[in-house]
Amino acid sequence: MARYKHIDTSPRFLAVDLQRQLLPGTFEHAMNHLIDHELDLSGFDSRFCNDVTGAAAYPPAMLLKVILFAYSRGIVSSRNIERTCREHVTFIALSGDSQPHFSTLAGFVSSLGDDIARVFTEILLICDKQGLIGREMFAIDGVKLPSNASKAKSGTRADFERHAGKLEKAAKVMLERHREEDQHAIEPDLHAKEIQRIASLESDAAQIREWLTDNPEDRKGSKGAIRKSNRTDNESAKMATSKGVIQGYTGVAAVDARHQIIVEAQAHGTGSEQELLIPIVTAMKEVLAHDTLITADAGYHSEANLKELATLSIDALIADNNMRSRDERFAEQERHKQNPDPLHDKSGTQTAKKKAAVYRPEDFRYDPANKTCVCPANKNLYGNGSSCVINGFAAIKFQGAQRDCVPCEQRDRCLRTPEKTKTRQVTFFHGKADGQESYTDKMKTRIDSPEGRIQYGQRFATVEPVFGNLRHNKQLNRFTLRGRTKVDAQWKLYCLVHNIEKLAHHGYAQ
Repeated sequence: MARYKHIDTSPRFLAVDLQRQLLPGTFEHAMNHLIDHELDLSGFDSRFCNDVTGAAAYPPAMLLKVILFAYSRGIVSSRNIERTCREHVTFIALSGDSQPHFSTLAGFVSSLGDDIARVFTEILLICDKQGLIGREMFAIDGVKLPSNASKAKSGTRADFERHAGKLEKAAKVMLERHREEDQHAIEPDLHAKEIQRIASLESDAAQIREWLTDNPEDRKGSKGAIRKSNRTDNESAKMATSKGVIQGYTGVAAVDARHQIIVEAQAHGTGSEQELLIPIVTAMKEVLAHDTLITADAGYHSEANLKELATLSIDALIADNNMRSRDERFAEQERHKQNPDPLHDKSGTQTAKKKAAVYRPEDFRYDPANKTCVCPANKNLYGNGSSCVINGFAAIKFQGAQRDCVPCEQRDRCLRTPEKTKTRQVTFFHGKADGQESYTDKMKTRIDSPEGRIQYGQRFATVEPVFGNLRHNKQLNRFTLRGRTKVDAQWKLYCLVHNIEKLAHHGYAQ
């Protein structure tokens, strides 16, 4: 029988050159070279006041290396990072076998703030020097992720007032019952549980009252509407996603089309993408060229946004909600859509009976030259408004005669409520009433052109792989911090990992 040497997979004493564990061409090697030789981290020095007295602090460069490498491996928990700094040879090499405590790592991440924004900018300049930023097109998109906040603690001030009142009322009722039962002998355990429950209700009510005192006003949306607050993290937002409603933040990124470098990254506590477009475009003005094209999906489309982009002289292609319905290439897209999950579909459309369709304006024969209209039953309608203005659009209106509509056999297909409505009315629009084309109309014309479709088609291949890398490869499935400043720093950390990875793949520091 053959004899083999024993392979010890758990040796305890090894003579290891830590620097040689960082192999050229890898993410950790490129990151280590960047932080040691390219980045200016002197801004971190202001955190410490131990020049003369006090214990020596862990170098910010080492902590940044450990955090970035951990995020690149999908490790977010500070306790897990501490453990890997003791057990994983690459982490030991990056940390110099210093084994920082998890509280040090957590405190460092949560206090990055503006410091990580400066690091992000420096990495971006290095990417530009390496020729990785083309500036021909930037694609903007975002991802909604839950954060370290309780969805159950969301609501308006009125909601919290009602909740506090219910808790106080329940505590009062229980207290009165408890006093009545004190006159009779009851089990000691039940007595203790009653007291504990009353204390819990009073404590919860007191916490809500304290929060209401500290936050005297409701949060306001971009249009002045009341936005739900959250008692755990009042800068987060309740947002609807394809997987249900979450309490969290939207991470927005602007990605260059040449090599998918993230040129701007921001996290916002709102699910409305429309109000995020202008802030991120304004922040990335330094990297825009005179002929740069910006693309974004329908979530960022609004007349106000298009007008602001035109004012800033920024070339953009922003899709509208009906773009695909006008594109013949997507004529059969409905049959490829996945059926909704009945566990998440709360609308009741799975069991509700479909309402019968009625005739639409396109089912009527309208002659714009003679201004006549004939219904599907071949009856002439008379005009009852030839120069109407509806929501800023010029229109012409027609209405059927009672002698034709009342006895008509197609009333059920023509009227939504035939038992209440006597005659059918139909309206045809002729564009803007003032004759001026809106910014939305101009964008529709441009994006529907062959050139516009080609340019906008590049958006998907530019930005979606970036989010695929962050969500799947880096396992970014939630933010672990509270407060927009901290969450924004964590989002920038993940985007830094992506950009450094791009530098490593293109041979940086080899």
